[in-house]
Amino acid sequence: MKLDLDWLLIVGFAGQACYGARFFIQWLVSERKGESTIPIAFWYLSLVAATLLFVYAYARRDPVIMVGQSTGFLIYIRNLVLTRRKAASAA
Repeated sequence: MKLDLDWLLIVGFAGQACYGARFFIQWLVSERKGESTIPIAFWYLSLVAATLLFVYAYARRDPVIMVGQSTGFLIYIRNLVLTRRKAASAA
């Protein structure tokens, strides 16, 4: 049982680390550009974080976290689609 708990904690903390990293990256990119911006890495890290936290919530059988992460996952996908669409139309 302890092995399962350790595995879950690693997944959960990795998901939280991805969420924290996305804001750090957003801050660095914004500082470099001199304006507030959301880089594409922000959305990819969001997807990774949502996936890891969904797995964590599923293993813990926590429907509240599962719903929250699945909703966020859809929003992150949509933002990536919109970002790619904008890049394609600009090219």
